[in-house]
Amino acid sequence: MAYWHRTSPHTFTPTEHVGGAWDQRTQHVAPALGVLAHEVERDRDARRSDGLVISRLSYDILGVIPIEPIDVEVEVLRPGRTIELVQATARHDGRAVVVLRAWLAEPYDTTPLAGTDLPSIPPADEMEPWDMAGLWAGGFIASIEIRRKELGPGRSMVWVRTSHALVADEPVSRLAAVAGLIDITNGIAVRTDPTKVSFPNLDLTAHFLHAPAAGWLGLDTTQSYGAGGIGVTSSKMHDENGPLGTVAQTLTVRP
Repeated sequence: MAYWHRTSPHTFTPTEHVGGAWDQRTQHVAPALGVLAHEVERDRDARRSDGLVISRLSYDILGVIPIEPIDVEVEVLRPGRTIELVQATARHDGRAVVVLRAWLAEPYDTTPLAGTDLPSIPPADEMEPWDMAGLWAGGFIASIEIRRKELGPGRSMVWVRTSHALVADEPVSRLAAVAGLIDITNGIAVRTDPTKVSFPNLDLTAHFLHAPAAGWLGLDTTQSYGAGGIGVTSSKMHDENGPLGTVAQTLTVRP
């Protein structure tokens, strides 16, 4: 089982597992975000062998995407020996639908300096299974497993994983697989009934402290609405070893 099949060198065809939560005729954007990260890493590996690591993924979501193939183009915006800024663009029928800008940096051994005050969350086996499909529709939501601790309206901690491959029949890094999951943050800690208020995200930015470990992905999430139709969903990411980084999304809140 997979979210995508590569059907030409730069074209990806979705499976039924990318079906969207707001509108089942369109894609849930999460798997597309993973594909863009995957293509940034493949482009890096084709150009150089020194192992620059992704420290930030910043996506702008330019519109809804039908459940149809996308084409992905990658370009280096700021080349460098130790730091690069790389852009990946997903297009549907020639129209740009998602743009990713990723910072890549040379890794150094900073083990003696490592540390964070980001709080840890309880492990997955201390949280209850949550049927996310009871709140949200679509093939993507149906494809994931969730453990959840709800802390109140707009506040929850979850662990998430999937048995589905991001792209069929090719190796995908753990970071790209995580990038294909983190857009669920906006649906795991809702402040209000999504059948009465819509609050889709316009973007997603993830900062990483290190490469994520295999296993569950943890998200400690808060969803906030302002008084003028704008909201923010913010999360602290975890892998099974502890804090991993942060995620933020801009919301358009529409009663």
